[in-house]
Amino acid sequence: MAAALSKPELEKLKQAAALLEEAEKRLPVLRTLSWDRAHADAFFKSGEKEPPRPEYAPVNPTPSLELVLRARAMIDGSSEAHQWLMRFADITEETALLLSVVGTPMFHGHSRALYGGPTSPVADGKTTALDLARRLDTLLSEFDAPADRLEPAPELSAAALKARLDAALPEYFGKAAPRIDITSNVSAKAAAGRDYIKLREDALFSDLDEQQLLQHEALVHIATGLNGVAQPHFPILGEAYPGNARTQEGLAVFAEFISGALDPRRFKRLADRVIAIHMSAEGADFIQLYQFFRERSEKDAPFEAFESARRVVRGGLVNGGGPFTKDSIYLQGLLEVHNYLRTAVREGDAAYIRLLFAGKIDLDDLAAMKFLRDEGLLAEPRYLPPWATDLRWLLSYLAYSTFLNGIDLKSVAARYETLFQA
Repeated sequence: MAAALSKPELEKLKQAAALLEEAEKRLPVLRTLSWDRAHADAFFKSGEKEPPRPEYAPVNPTPSLELVLRARAMIDGSSEAHQWLMRFADITEETALLLSVVGTPMFHGHSRALYGGPTSPVADGKTTALDLARRLDTLLSEFDAPADRLEPAPELSAAALKARLDAALPEYFGKAAPRIDITSNVSAKAAAGRDYIKLREDALFSDLDEQQLLQHEALVHIATGLNGVAQPHFPILGEAYPGNARTQEGLAVFAEFISGALDPRRFKRLADRVIAIHMSAEGADFIQLYQFFRERSEKDAPFEAFESARRVVRGGLVNGGGPFTKDSIYLQGLLEVHNYLRTAVREGDAAYIRLLFAGKIDLDDLAAMKFLRDEGLLAEPRYLPPWATDLRWLLSYLAYSTFLNGIDLKSVAARYETLFQA
């Protein structure tokens, strides 16, 4: 067991964490890579023939790198807490380099270093996000027609959805409920920050969109941020950065899944984005990516197809060969979070489930979080989704799925072979 932290050593780590948090806050990844709505308007005005030509303002990496250097000098030890902050330092340096080369061929390499890519191994060290994406795409494509019939119609205006969320969020957050903003200058139908959710003014939403925003954005992303900021010793746990993105997005998608808010169309869209990132890395340009999404899950929604293509190439190369690989982490993270939760249930310790909500952490940080908790340095999370507060349904589901995973599906399928071939 690692030795306890002395009071002077704890103070050094807290100072190092403050420096790293300051360094990270100078590196706004998604804001730096964002596109103005005018790019979409120009694309459709051209008859979908002229690819967008976004321009980026590279971030000067020097201030952040200097802060990281100062922090490293204070992280002198081998405990799990030291290892966690050193990992944070490594990733912050890589993030600074990523944002210093936006719009260039070098961007893709830094993106893969931070987020991995479609072919990066996850979970068991063999499976990749691309494997899962292709499997999901094949399976879910067979249910396109039923999914269309079952999916609720997008009939809610942004104002109507705002009213619903404004009424629902205080139940979970009280006075800390995030604000809901309606705006025209946002590419996606919705986007979220530390204490807000933005809705695109001209978008239409369904009842399921409401649940997805509640479960994914509010009860995971915003909740873990609030829990992290409230940590008495390491409020850096409220900071979203590339080093915790995979687990945070995987946890958020799992929250949609376990609460019944993840519909087949959205699941397929997450898979298609992984496939599109692989296509872009292999040379597909923006027009080809846009057509890929139009031909698949986005047949009736050209703006959403544009948005999906934009997500793949933002910050990188519109003409192909240099995608932004972040969207591959949704399936990577889902695989890893699901398998972690199954393992926690098998070990019979539900405390490790709630530990995921202590702040914005990565699964690689769990040993450090356990160390801090055992040292009395980690507060219990205040904001939790219902499925993590009352664990009865989650435990039952995971216990059953863990057992089910050991059954040979090929043998089961053989039993019904004549039925399915009739």
